[in-house]
Amino acid sequence: MTIRIVTWNINSVRLRLPLLKKLVEEKNPDIICLQETKVEDASFPLEALTQLGFPHIFFSGQKGYNGMAILSKLPLAGKNTMEIALSQDKRHLSAVLPDGTELHNFYVPAGGDLPDPAANPSYDFKLRFIEHMTDWAKSSTQSKAKMIIVGDFNIAPHEHDVWSHKQLLNVVSHTPAETERLSALQSSLKWNDVGRHFVDKQEKLYTWWSYRNRDWRASNRGRRLDHIWVTPQLTSALKNFDIHTDARDWKVGEAGPSDHVPVIIDIAL
Repeated sequence: MTIRIVTWNINSVRLRLPLLKKLVEEKNPDIICLQETKVEDASFPLEALTQLGFPHIFFSGQKGYNGMAILSKLPLAGKNTMEIALSQDKRHLSAVLPDGTELHNFYVPAGGDLPDPAANPSYDFKLRFIEHMTDWAKSSTQSKAKMIIVGDFNIAPHEHDVWSHKQLLNVVSHTPAETERLSALQSSLKWNDVGRHFVDKQEKLYTWWSYRNRDWRASNRGRRLDHIWVTPQLTSALKNFDIHTDARDWKVGEAGPSDHVPVIIDIAL
């Protein structure tokens, strides 16, 4: 069975419910992984999301910040959250799919503006967060061979994952300290970066455009911050990949766009 999985930093699930509905209508996903839901569990819009056609929903949130959700048409099991880098932030949520595949949804910290871990605690936290993810991956057993990780990693790892490699080398999200750590994470289980599995590294590929860009299409100063990776055992199951760029322009009523757009894969499980 081929299923469609979407990851999206929605930047407030309650505010952008109309955009989520539009995504479901246009792309008909089987599973949606959301980051930055920005709502505590008591106020999570469970009924509204169920009515969109997702009877199986896991969520883990906090008021006004962070927050994770997995919406699924397929049964989910094994709900789990990790405390990462000694933080209480809600930045991870996982589920087990019917075939036993583990699906992990991550929201890596943005890291602030100053790329100096000694002077910027947010940047230090980000680096430690990726190191924790790497240690976690290395500790995974062979019984967890089929794994998918998705989410807003807040790191654009390759030269053509940013609009200007030279100008962004000292800008948080593309600094060597971040990209080297993300590379170590990728090496931990020989993860396959699905975006670059389908799109050559020499081609520009973005999932995020700043709100500061008045005409984001014209300037196209984007970064590839949102990712889907699979373990090698799932590489042959990959069928299709898409970045739903048009969502950066979406506006429904009072709901304007997120600065991130949905990233989509089709995979046979």
